[in-house]
Amino acid sequence: MAKKSKGNRVQVILECTEHKNSGMPGTSRYITVKNKKNTPERLELKKFNPILKKVTVHKEIK
Repeated sequence: MAKKSKGNRVQVILECTEHKNSGMPGTSRYITVKNKKNTPERLELKKFNPILKKVTVHKEIK
């Protein structure tokens, strides 16, 4: 059988920006995958923050 290539998909962690700036304890993080060939810049998605109980912007962290 042929060897499978890893491809361009990588796992990234998204962290809430509003929660980090608020100074409240805890963090809201999500894990997702992205295609680094199609989107080389950092990912920004709107996700639900269960601690703040609202939808906020989550940015990719390293």
